[in-house]
Order: sequence, then C-alpha cells, then structure tokens
Amino acid sequence: MKRVLFVCTGNTCRSIMAEGLFNNAVKKENSMTQFTAFSAGISAYDGECASSYALRVLKDWNIDIGYHISKRITQEDIDNAFVILTMTGEHKRVLLKMFSNAQSKAYTLKEFAYESGRGINGFSTDISDPYGGSEEVYRRCAQQIKEAIDALIQRLKEFEQ
Repeated sequence: MKRVLFVCTGNTCRSIMAEGLFNNAVKKENSMTQFTAFSAGISAYDGECASSYALRVLKDWNIDIGYHISKRITQEDIDNAFVILTMTGEHKRVLLKMFSNAQSKAYTLKEFAYESGRGINGFSTDISDPYGGSEEVYRRCAQQIKEAIDALIQRLKEFEQ
C-alpha cells in the first residue's frame, strides 16, 4: 500500500479534509487501489476531533471524516509515507527541520500536484488555514484542496504508468 501523508498545523482542518477527499477520490478510481491517505499535524494535540465546519463541508460531498482524531506527526509517519504533502511552504520547511530524512518525499500539495506544468505559475502553493473562519471560508478551502487532489490523482496515475 502506498500511503500519502497530508500535513498541516493542528490536523483538524486542512490535512483531514485532504485525507477525506483523497480517500474518497481513490475509491472511485479502479487503478488507484494501491493508494491510501492519512494525516497528521506538525503542532497537533493528539486526540482532537475534526473541526465542525470541516465535518459539515465534507458531509455535503458525502464524505464522512467523523472518525478522525488528530495526531502529531511522528518519525513512523515519515517512514511509512510514499509521499508527504504539506498545506504550506512553511509546513514543509518546519517538517524538514524536524525530519531531515523526509527531504526526498516532502512537497506542498500544490507543488506536487501541479509539478508536471499544468498549474501554479504565478500562484501561491499555500492553502490558507480556515481555522477560526466561517463555514464559507472552510468551503472555499475545501474546494481549493479538492482541485489540488484532482490534479494529484492524475499525477499519481502518470507515476504508475
């Protein structure tokens, strides 16, 4: 199994939404059964639930992340990941400071998803933190993650060919 690790700050908003969106997308792709996602936070408190807005926004897409319990990233997570995708460049920088052995497989989500030239010229590779924002802020964040996940799925398909 190839494990895709999504990383944000607290593992209650962006990274769990990315995990849910990715796992939902690969369920629909027969050629992607070897991939699964998990998530963690660089400053997470172990045991927190997903944000209520994150839960609600994904539930509108028939994706249930109610099972989620936040966790701080560990060396084991790094070792078990096929690729590590952070939500911001700062997350990537901190992650690499914490785990220098992650260098060869750590990217921002957008950096990796759009690397083949389909995408980010002139645009930020960061996905802004919706924490503390309205449901609409979470909805916009989830849409941005979904678009990057869609590109990521296509990129991973190319890897497998």
